Amino acid sequence: MAAVCFERVGKVYPDGTRALEALELDVDDGEFMVFVGPSGCGKTTALRLVAGLEDVTEGSIRIGGEVVNDVLPQQRDIAMVFQNYALYPHMSVADNLGFGLRMRRVPRREIQARVAEIARILGLHELLDRKPRVLSGGQRQRVAMGRAIVRQPRVLLMDEPLSNLDAKLRVQMRTEIARIQRELGTTTIYVTHDQVEAMTMGDRVAVLRKGVLQQVDAPQRIYEEPANIFVATFIGSPPMNLLRATLEREDGTLVCRVGDRRLPVPAGDGLAPYVGREVALGVRPEHAADAALAPGAPALRGRVGASELLGSDLLLHVELPVEPVVTDELLELAADVDAASVEELRAEASARVTRLVCRLDTRTRVRIDDEIEVALAPERFHFFDLETGLAIRRG
Repeated sequence: MAAVCFERVGKVYPDGTRALEALELDVDDGEFMVFVGPSGCGKTTALRLVAGLEDVTEGSIRIGGEVVNDVLPQQRDIAMVFQNYALYPHMSVADNLGFGLRMRRVPRREIQARVAEIARILGLHELLDRKPRVLSGGQRQRVAMGRAIVRQPRVLLMDEPLSNLDAKLRVQMRTEIARIQRELGTTTIYVTHDQVEAMTMGDRVAVLRKGVLQQVDAPQRIYEEPANIFVATFIGSPPMNLLRATLEREDGTLVCRVGDRRLPVPAGDGLAPYVGREVALGVRPEHAADAALAPGAPALRGRVGASELLGSDLLLHVELPVEPVVTDELLELAADVDAASVEELRAEASARVTRLVCRLDTRTRVRIDDEIEVALAPERFHFFDLETGLAIRRG
């Protein structure tokens, strides 16, 4: 096993496209690191640089303390699992698993022992004589993973390995991959565009945007303390709500004005320079509640625009008469969904309406176009600088 270090790594393609910008990141020995971000953010490029499939333009990459910029891929002692699995259709599962070892002229008995052990770990011991064509998607994925890790590489690289599986199987397999990585202790870098995968699998998560590292930390810390507007709205499903607000002092107490409502704000030195200025107020959907079920809590009033009953809870889309926050980051994320999402965001800006998504108790009984008071939890507020997009820490 080995640590992987990115030392101000940059990648520029011949056409001038910059895929990575001064990436500075240490992946510890035995760590499960997840790279996440929208399409084109540079996460797969970073993986390919470690593998040696792309050349580093700037900076250096170290594996186990050794600079590998000029080391051939086959000499880096890494293994990679791709989206399409790339299994050999004419070979059995056992032969697929042992192929890399045979190419390295490992003794036959050792190959058999290592294949048997990895088959046990992956639950493939009853499938060793079968060909890939008769396997399910999840079984093929496990074979591809087994073929990579049976060599006992220093580093395992995984490029969206679950993207071809159905939703139920993805949930099962991400649990399996995390368990196997913990059992083997192999240094792993996992690339995904799915933030749910990132949050549930990684020891740490590195969020990228346009080739720039936005934040790296434990999944829960990224969720609870996002570094900027992009991370706040990319991590979380549904994403964090953003409201345009003004910080004010009222009788010596700090409040934030949202439309015609004033909401109390817990004291914090970090907010003092923003008194009298507009900021972005961030509210997670689960930190909103039906005011009828939370009497006395500060609340905003709006119109119900949509309702989604999910069984355990209710997602309510409440339209507030408040000017929305529209930034390049939000437009970029909307564009990743579809063109209609961008137009919807622009329409809200034109109408000066902000849609607040609330995860409510199913006891709430409302219909479309009803008026509702939504209670908020001031102690869970997030604040962001509208000019820089950076989080404003209260402490």
